[in-house]
Amino acid sequence: MLTVTDLSIRFERYGRGLARTAIVPVHHLDLDVGPGEIVAVIGASGSGKSLLAHAVLGILPDNCRVDGEIRFKGEPLTPARQKALRGREMVLVPQSVGFLNPLKNVGAQVRRAAILGGAAGSAAPRVTDAAFSRYGLAPPVQALFPFQVSGGMARRVLTATATVGRADLIVADEPTTGLDREASEQSMAFLRQLADEGRSVMVISHDLSAVLPVADRVAVFLSGTTVEGAPAGSFNGHPEALRHPYSRDMWRALPDHEFDPGPDRAAGPAGSPGAAGSGGSGGAANADDGQADGCPYARRCARADAACVGMFPPKRHFGRDFVRCRHA
Repeated sequence: MLTVTDLSIRFERYGRGLARTAIVPVHHLDLDVGPGEIVAVIGASGSGKSLLAHAVLGILPDNCRVDGEIRFKGEPLTPARQKALRGREMVLVPQSVGFLNPLKNVGAQVRRAAILGGAAGSAAPRVTDAAFSRYGLAPPVQALFPFQVSGGMARRVLTATATVGRADLIVADEPTTGLDREASEQSMAFLRQLADEGRSVMVISHDLSAVLPVADRVAVFLSGTTVEGAPAGSFNGHPEALRHPYSRDMWRALPDHEFDPGPDRAAGPAGSPGAAGSGGSGGAANADDGQADGCPYARRCARADAACVGMFPPKRHFGRDFVRCRHA
């Protein structure tokens, strides 16, 4: 359904003396999402996950240049095609409930989305009623304005707005932000239902424990790139089922695993390639050419050597799985 290959995102800006500089927050990014599948894109805040979503939907700012290839249903996603499909075949569940229009009641907003999604005007009220019922929102809620509903209800309204049509690709950006555990589980269950209907779902999150129960696959983000793609079940067993040291450290950081740092985290003397005190995360993208200087995890990895610090790791395939690590 969706295939992203060697994606790089570059922002250009002018500094002092009109000198032009570039920032490359996303580079060498690979991802694929199949029909009826939930792929969880996980990583720390600021790792470039939301930029991926915006690149897929074609809503990046004008000072941005995108390289690489994004394909949807086998065809390249050109800017013209993104504009034609956005809101119809591809939809975004945004991170902030602030995307709801404060001047319109939530029912009107979902009805508008239903019409944009292909529903006839006369059928829009019925489709809206069905969407509210599906997400556990009582009929009187339709008359309320965004400021009159709770955070959990607003999140459900956002999801209803994005999914009321028949979009084949749903991109959910941090769908559990600000929700308690029960509401978070419910939000993820809604997305699982959509995938079970045959739709493709990409869930962007830094909350690994929230997305794992419903995800089919996981794409691990670090410093603007994907370092591993693996089945979600790999995170439910022993950490050795995961190939990248960063993925294994994420596994150990889950509460169920007692936050054990494990053998992958560096504990060497300061200044050594994998020393915990050597500073930085390694692998920062070079602003001149968009290439990473080394493995993003080199300065925190116990197995790192000089080659890890100086050379960006190639992608290694294991069937549909992949990893960027010289030692995997």
